[in-house]
Amino acid sequence: MEKIYLSDSGPKVSPAVYGFYDWSGKDLTEEKMESIVNLCLDLGINTFDHADTYGGYACEELFGNIIRRKSVKREDLVLFTKAGVNLPHPSRPDIRIKHYDTSREHITNSVENSLRKLNTDYIDVFLLNQLDPLSNLEETAVTLERLKESGKIRNIGVVNFSVFQHQLLSSFLRSPIVTNHIELNLLNTSALDNGQVDYIKQKYMRPLATSPLAGGRIADSNEKIPL
Repeated sequence: MEKIYLSDSGPKVSPAVYGFYDWSGKDLTEEKMESIVNLCLDLGINTFDHADTYGGYACEELFGNIIRRKSVKREDLVLFTKAGVNLPHPSRPDIRIKHYDTSREHITNSVENSLRKLNTDYIDVFLLNQLDPLSNLEETAVTLERLKESGKIRNIGVVNFSVFQHQLLSSFLRSPIVTNHIELNLLNTSALDNGQVDYIKQKYMRPLATSPLAGGRIADSNEKIPL
């Protein structure tokens, strides 16, 4: 599978990306993770999308164990991860309600935890997962820049940012934002109408389109869906 640039600032990624958003419960086994990763690599898919919360905060560590065992080589992979949303889970009794946190402390701790769990010393693209409406954007931007300067993250992206939020964060950053992680499929084309895709193209980026099959609904031949 021929690789493409995510933006004019990089990085090079596979056109298809495997994401772990829906991993949960009994699906969370290291053997299944390894099997899927190897299948993806055989198909030419070398780009994997994580988040600190995926799989009840467990997916990153399972993936990192595969790297630790040298089942796959880190240099053959492009890794995305994200942080900014805190979700209640039995493994995190300190979080009682879902909330956003893009503070310096939370972003820094999340990146450090992701590096440790993924068994890597850098993240190819770190995505800010939503925008905390009460955040200090200057603090958030400075934190992202320092993490990039340290080599812990190589590129900065965002998740579900409106055009205005995208512009706002960019105004505080020296580094370019390389993508916006948005839902885009036949059942949800709002990003085509609200300016998100147009702005992404204006900035010479490609969207990171999530849920291309609408959570499997498009592929379900038994469900009649009006388009």
